[in-house]
Amino acid sequence: MGRQTQRLSLLLLLLLLPGPPPTPGMEDAAFPHLGESSQPPPRACPLRCSCPRADTVDCNGLDLQVFPDNITRAAQHLSLQNNQLQELPYNELSRLSSLRTLNLHNNLISSEGLPDEAFESLTQLQHIYVAHNKLSVAPQFLPRSLRVADLAANQVTEIFPLTFGEKPALRSVYLHNNQLSNAGLPPDAFHGSEAVVILSLSSNRLSYLPPSLPPSLERLHLQNNLISKVPRGALSRQTHLRELYLQHNQLTDSGLDATTFSKLHHLEYLDLSHNRLASVPAGLPRTLAVLHLGRNRIRRVEAARLRGARGLRYLLLQHNQLGATGLPAGALRPLRGLHTLHLYGNGLDRVPLALPRRLRALVLPHNHVTTLGARDLAGTPGLAELNLAYNRLVSARVHRRAFRPLRALRSLDLAGNLLTRLPGGLPGGLHTLRLQRNQLRALEPEPLAGLDQLRELSLAHNRLRVGDIGPGTWHELQALQVRRRPVSHTAPTAPPSPPTPCSV
Repeated sequence: MGRQTQRLSLLLLLLLLPGPPPTPGMEDAAFPHLGESSQPPPRACPLRCSCPRADTVDCNGLDLQVFPDNITRAAQHLSLQNNQLQELPYNELSRLSSLRTLNLHNNLISSEGLPDEAFESLTQLQHIYVAHNKLSVAPQFLPRSLRVADLAANQVTEIFPLTFGEKPALRSVYLHNNQLSNAGLPPDAFHGSEAVVILSLSSNRLSYLPPSLPPSLERLHLQNNLISKVPRGALSRQTHLRELYLQHNQLTDSGLDATTFSKLHHLEYLDLSHNRLASVPAGLPRTLAVLHLGRNRIRRVEAARLRGARGLRYLLLQHNQLGATGLPAGALRPLRGLHTLHLYGNGLDRVPLALPRRLRALVLPHNHVTTLGARDLAGTPGLAELNLAYNRLVSARVHRRAFRPLRALRSLDLAGNLLTRLPGGLPGGLHTLRLQRNQLRALEPEPLAGLDQLRELSLAHNRLRVGDIGPGTWHELQALQVRRRPVSHTAPTAPPSPPTPCSV
């Protein structure tokens, strides 16, 4: 389970950084480390380039405008990235039949400067990097030996059947940040390439999910397109798919059906954020661990739509249109293993009822919650993080036992509400308590009693003055490291000091 948790944590970092994946670096290539020379350098080496090994020529970042001559025929790894090359001369390239890695990243190469037969003689080529150039169409022919092809960040509008087709060893294809429409992708674009596991088509002009994708895919990037529909059966053969990125498109409920995701028996991560969905998609697979539905138009969550996704651990529903009836009691009950629920930026007027018992993090800021009853949180005793910041909580409607069941709670954020006093019954295991931007008028020791593990207390921007803090208030807070000081609403006699670590 430790390895799975690490994998899910890495996937969650992607939620906070939407957009196309970075152009792969040399981690995909067989280009050797230049400092690890086990052989004496060759006698012949292009001017200004370095040749640390007999099979390696490095001409990186030399502002070259002309393809270098005098490259040894024995070269297996050639780096010409970060130059100003505009064309590849066929007669020079055809000599290098032993090449396995060719890096042309970040040049000025256009399709006119790349002859159709440019790679015809490179029968050993495994890694080609032509990202960040000026190609308008993909090369018509790439060698059958290819394993990694990177054509990202060009102006490609069309690829051809033998660009990526008939490549039995091909595993990774990067085409993001181009100008591909569905018309520019032939139906047999990946015919005979049954080992592709990574395909990036993000930030293009696709209007529907392309058919005939490789059945071997494990990661598919389609974010930042114009996709409004996933045709029926388009994903029926991709049974090995683990990660699917469809955020920042134009998907509506009518663009999906109950079979869209149902055959993806290994899917773990699905990002549908920043679309136009009005409901949770049907047919979600049991293996799904992360479902990102933020920034859609979802008004109501139905338990029936989540019943198939019983393995879900992270559900993100922020910035939708969930109102008072948007999460009916028991809607999330099928998700028995749910770890994290994000609901910020909706219109909920109370904490959802009957949340999954194993929930560890509930993120609910910027809603309309006004009340916390004695039993509202009793069903989630394992909750470690509770964020209710920027709601409409008033002290009179927060029950004195509202937080008492949460014995595992470590972080409580109540900032930006309308509280006039500290809540009672705070769990003794709290590490962080945020109460800034409320209307606190007094601070007494009793609500803080027993919080001997509290490390951070934020009280800034309240109505507290020095005389409003009762004697002995800080006595039991032996673990306190940071106290963000209350800001007085009376005229200060001296400039206020910045927040500093508090020793008690």
